[in-house]
Amino acid sequence: MSNNIAENEPKRVFKYFEEIAAIPHGSRNTAAISDYLVGFAVSHNLKYRQDKLGNVIIWKEGKGDKSVILQGHMDMVCEKEAGCNKDMATEGLDLYIDGDCIRAKGTTLGGDDGIAVAMTLALLESDDKELPPIEAIFTVDEEIGMLGAAAIDVSDILGRTMINIDSEQEGVFTVSCAGGVVANARVCVKRDEPSSDTQYLRIGVEGLIGGHSGIEIHKNRANAIVILGRVLDRLRDDANIRITDISGGAKDNAIAVAAEAVVAVSEDKVESVRHSVNAVLSDIAVEYATTDPDIKIVCQDAGDISVFPMTKETTSHIIYMLTCLPNGIQRMSPDVPGLVQTSLNMGILKTEDDSVTLTFCVRSSVASEKEMLIRRLITSMEAIGGSIGFDGDYPGWQYRVDSPLRDIMREIYVEQYGAEPDIEAVHAGVECGFFADKLSGLDCVSIGPNLHEIHTYRESMEIESVARTYRLVLATLRKIASVA
Repeated sequence: MSNNIAENEPKRVFKYFEEIAAIPHGSRNTAAISDYLVGFAVSHNLKYRQDKLGNVIIWKEGKGDKSVILQGHMDMVCEKEAGCNKDMATEGLDLYIDGDCIRAKGTTLGGDDGIAVAMTLALLESDDKELPPIEAIFTVDEEIGMLGAAAIDVSDILGRTMINIDSEQEGVFTVSCAGGVVANARVCVKRDEPSSDTQYLRIGVEGLIGGHSGIEIHKNRANAIVILGRVLDRLRDDANIRITDISGGAKDNAIAVAAEAVVAVSEDKVESVRHSVNAVLSDIAVEYATTDPDIKIVCQDAGDISVFPMTKETTSHIIYMLTCLPNGIQRMSPDVPGLVQTSLNMGILKTEDDSVTLTFCVRSSVASEKEMLIRRLITSMEAIGGSIGFDGDYPGWQYRVDSPLRDIMREIYVEQYGAEPDIEAVHAGVECGFFADKLSGLDCVSIGPNLHEIHTYRESMEIESVARTYRLVLATLRKIASVA
C-alpha cells in the first residue's frame, strides 16, 4: 500500500478523491465542486446539465441501450477538531494515510460522499467498452435535508436502474428507506385566574435513554412526552389539576428524554398529587425496567408563578394530545424482517403565547401508510378543535420484492467475497427516496465502502474497502451491459 494516496488502487478513483478534497465543498458551499464536475464533463467531451442549485448530470454512451444511473452527493459535513485553524469554507483538506485508512488532518474527511463522486468520475473517463450507458447524477446539499435531490429535474433521465454510492458499511445493500413529514399539532390556550388557595407544582419526567426516532424507534424506549401525558391524565382525575406551562423534547427526530409541566392545584390536593405521581412511577419503572432503568418522575414546589393556569377544557385538550394521538411503531414490514415500516415520534412539546404545540416526525416506506397516518392526525386534532400543519415532506423508497439489480449485485458479491451481502432497509430518509418517487419503476440499491465515524474529525475511509466496492460496481455495470 502506497503512502501516496493517488498511487493506491484503483488509482483513478483516489486521484479524483484527492482533487475533490482540495476543493471546499461543505453544504451550501458547493459552487466550486459543481463547476469542477462541469469542467470534467467538458474536458472529456461528455454531455452534461447543471441546474441553478448546482446539481450536475453527466451522460456517457456505452454498450447496449439500457442506461444505468450512478448517484451520489457532492457536499460534505464540515467539522473540525478543537484547535484546528483550517477555514473549511475556503481551504481544501489535508489528507494522509493512517495504516489502512485515509484521514484528514483535524477535520472531517468527506468520504461521505466524496468517494461516490470519485468512483463515478473514474467510470465516466474509463475506456472500457463493456460498460453500459451511464447517467451520473451529482446532487448538492444532501447533508442538510437532501435539498438537491428534492429539487432536481430528472425528466431527461432514461435509466430505471440506479446504484447509489452513499452507504458507509461494505457488504450492506440498502434497498428501501422511509419517507417522512414533520407534523405540527396545535391547540389554542385559554387561561383563568387562580383561586386563592392555588399552589403550583413542577412535574418532571427525567433520566430516559432516548435515541434517533428512525433507526432506534424499534427499541421501544420510553418517550418523556408520552409519559408526561400519562402522569397528567392521572392527576386530572385524582387532583383536578390545571396545566400552567408544559414543554419537552428537543428535536422532532429524537425520542424525547425529558419533559415537564407546571400545574396548578388547590392546597388540599397537593398530597394527592404526590401520591399519584409515585403510583404512576411505580408502574412506569416496571414497564420500562429494561429499556429505561433510570427513569424518574419528580414532583417539586414550583414557587410563585406569574402566568395564570389554563382552563380545565384547555388542560383536557392538551392531555388528549399527549395520550390519544399515536406515537411509536405503527406497522412492521411484512417483506423485510425486523424493519419498521411506519412510525411517528412525539419530538417537541412547547407552550407559546396563545397555544401549545406538539411536533411529530412521521415516517413510512409506504406512501399510502404515511398518508393514512397524516389523515389520522388531522381527524384526531379536529375532535378537540385543534389544528395541524405539515412541512418538510419527503418521499419513501418502497422495498421491491422483484429487483433484477439486487439479484445481479448479490450474485457478483458472492463471487467476489465468498459470502452473502446483508440486505437492509432503513427507517430514515435517503436520496434514493426522491429518485424512486421521480422515476417510476426505479430499481435501486445503495452501497458504499467502509467509512468510520463520519461527520466527525475522526472520520476515516478504508483503502482496500474502496477497491473492493469499486470492483463490485464495475462488475455490476459489465453484467448489466452483457444481458441488456
